[in-house]
Amino acid sequence: MSSKILSMEQARQIAVKTLVSHRTDPGNAALVAEVLVAAEADGQKGHGLSRLPSYCGQAASGKVDGFARPEAAEMASAAIRVDARHGFAYPAMALAVDKLAELAPRAGVAAAAVYNSHHCGLAGYHVEALASRGLVGLLVANTPKAIAPWGGNQAVFGTNPIAFAAPREKHSPLVIDLSLSKVARGKIMVANQEKQPIPEGWALDSQGKPTTDPQAALAGTMLPMGEAKGAALVLMVEILAAALTGANFGFEASSFFEAQGESPSVGQLLIAMAPGPLSGGLFAQRLETLLDAVLGQAETRLPGDRRLNLREQAQQNGISISQELYEQLTRLSAAQA
Repeated sequence: MSSKILSMEQARQIAVKTLVSHRTDPGNAALVAEVLVAAEADGQKGHGLSRLPSYCGQAASGKVDGFARPEAAEMASAAIRVDARHGFAYPAMALAVDKLAELAPRAGVAAAAVYNSHHCGLAGYHVEALASRGLVGLLVANTPKAIAPWGGNQAVFGTNPIAFAAPREKHSPLVIDLSLSKVARGKIMVANQEKQPIPEGWALDSQGKPTTDPQAALAGTMLPMGEAKGAALVLMVEILAAALTGANFGFEASSFFEAQGESPSVGQLLIAMAPGPLSGGLFAQRLETLLDAVLGQAETRLPGDRRLNLREQAQQNGISISQELYEQLTRLSAAQA
């Protein structure tokens, strides 16, 4: 399959132009583009530019309000609720990060509950933004139904990502970003777009049978990592990201991919912790002691090392997308919804 190389800036420009041509405010489009391009650079294509066609369709139909301005309300001295107002999640997440960066150093710990939200993309991006400001960040998010309860055959929960980031004094932040399905659903979406099979063990079809057909997988259910224990963790995240934020559960949320329907109105819970006060000033030292113990063994590496290498390569050499996707985005950027 032929591909197209774009610089990071070219990728951002085409993403902004495509969104603006589909009923999205330029400022919101810039925030969305930044995270999508970051996902491409980090090798997470399922959360990258492949999302733009469905984003544009939803903005054009009004399922996502591309002009929404998120609003933050302080509920307690270190707790806020951020209403995404049925817009893209990225402006709401950026607002949450800014507010938590103000609150957490004063309170030690601060939390933001985001609701009326949408796909938050590369979850690690948002906690890395906190870590870049010297805070430990934790994010849980729920998504439209894709995983059945353990022993069941009907999807109830989303793939429900968890992301964590910790600042390091002499290195880039440590970032851990994972979906609670065996793989992120976006990888199956990319395989479907590229008409490629998926490995067996990722998903089940609508009849509950293993499948390597990405289209059948998207119509069926994802398998949780860790089997029954993973399914329990999915439930925990669903409670934190949806019940605690007052958002829709996965089985109540509309698709992140389809243009028609009501807003998904899912939720994200973002927690920021000031490591100095909580650790008595020992956090940086203790973290490096732990990471040295990990790296002291042969052939070990830290989570995110591959991501950082890919990011550096992308900054130098650009990012590669399929020629088919590039042509689709070119057509979309020239259209007016």
